[in-house]
Amino acid sequence: MRVLLITLAALTPAMLTANPLHSPPDSPRIVTLYQGATDSAVALGLTPIGVVDSWLEKPMYRYLRDPLDGVEHVGLETQPNLEKIAWLKPDLVIASNFRHARIAPLLSAIAPTVSAPTVFNFKTTLTMVANATHQEAEAGELLQRWDERVADFRQQIAVKLGDAWPQKVAVVRFKSDHVRIYTSGFAGSILDELGFAQPDTLQSQSWGMKLSSTENIPVLDADALFILLEPDDPAIADNYRHWASHPLWQQLSAVQSGRVFEVDPVSWMMGGGILAANAMLDDLYSHYELTCHTPLPNRGEEPSC
Repeated sequence: MRVLLITLAALTPAMLTANPLHSPPDSPRIVTLYQGATDSAVALGLTPIGVVDSWLEKPMYRYLRDPLDGVEHVGLETQPNLEKIAWLKPDLVIASNFRHARIAPLLSAIAPTVSAPTVFNFKTTLTMVANATHQEAEAGELLQRWDERVADFRQQIAVKLGDAWPQKVAVVRFKSDHVRIYTSGFAGSILDELGFAQPDTLQSQSWGMKLSSTENIPVLDADALFILLEPDDPAIADNYRHWASHPLWQQLSAVQSGRVFEVDPVSWMMGGGILAANAMLDDLYSHYELTCHTPLPNRGEEPSC
């Protein structure tokens, strides 16, 4: 979580000292109905007048609490409160077809609405929010910095790992009674952009796989594993210990090479925006012991990883 907070400060330094209830004077009054849209708005220097609750660290992710201090909450991402949204009288609602297709006519009756096809493509979300709020230049700068970091990471890791690159990696989320492996979505798309490969056992899957038995542990064989655990959930921690103590777990390539990394589920899955994406990239710089490329070159900030 410290990585996310530092990333936010580095990418948007003025926002943490500005009055959080005041966006630029000509910016529209916006309500964001999914996590990536909220992250993107903050990255662009905008303060929504309404946001949905976060998935973890409720009611709002810690990395967004300061810039969103005092902002009205309008329910859940999967069930926004239409009455509250209407009461706020927004100029613009930012939604997702994936979550809100069923209520799209109702949202459009409240205010003009733009909607992304999914909730996990942070570049699509950032561009959509920027176009709808006339922040195209700001979005272009953020995406240029991202491209520079991606190119730097790919160059450094290829040199460091040599013939061992590209590595086959898996994003593994532990729940209380099963395990999920993700091959697409937010983290999967970023890992793909960075040049990582998928394990052979997962290449034919769409979103990934759900595993209910430790007998399936060999499916997890990869060069590196990124483990997502939900904080303060003893049942999930117990299930992780159960799997990790199994003899089959000890035979995994990532375990034997010491490349099993516990990572923050907010930055690797829940945040969904460019701030979270940069925090995820910070993690990867750190885990592979590379020299971090700061998100804001030539401005004197320390790298956030």
